[in-house]
Amino acid sequence: MPALFLLPFLIVLAGIVRSEPDDRSGGRKPVHVPCSEALAFGGAGLPDGARPVGECTMQGFQDIHYSASFRMPRTGVQIWPAHTYPAAPAPGTEFCAGADADLCLDLGYARGLPDGVDADAVQVRVEYEDAGTALVRFASFTL
Repeated sequence: MPALFLLPFLIVLAGIVRSEPDDRSGGRKPVHVPCSEALAFGGAGLPDGARPVGECTMQGFQDIHYSASFRMPRTGVQIWPAHTYPAAPAPGTEFCAGADADLCLDLGYARGLPDGVDADAVQVRVEYEDAGTALVRFASFTL
């Protein structure tokens, strides 16, 4: 008789163990989203002359993280963040994490992120690929 009470529990447990990892991820696995959505979450848009690189993604469970990468004309690298985030400091090199970034910009509400933006923080990393092109990595997320 006790085995009959355990049988439903064991069936549910076996189903959980055998389920696909995506079924148990709780939304933590990155999903592809339009790049306009990824940028808009951080209060930005694709700059003039830019083209997306790879897939833009969203990942979340309790916190949400969007990411996008795009190439743009190197001449617009300073103009785009100044136009998008007018109260933010200019991108710089002082606090760039990693050797790949030539310029970086970290924003929060106390550091130039405008009101009404869904994200709590935005990170922009720029790599100069050649004399005319820059690769921009954009991330926006909640805390």
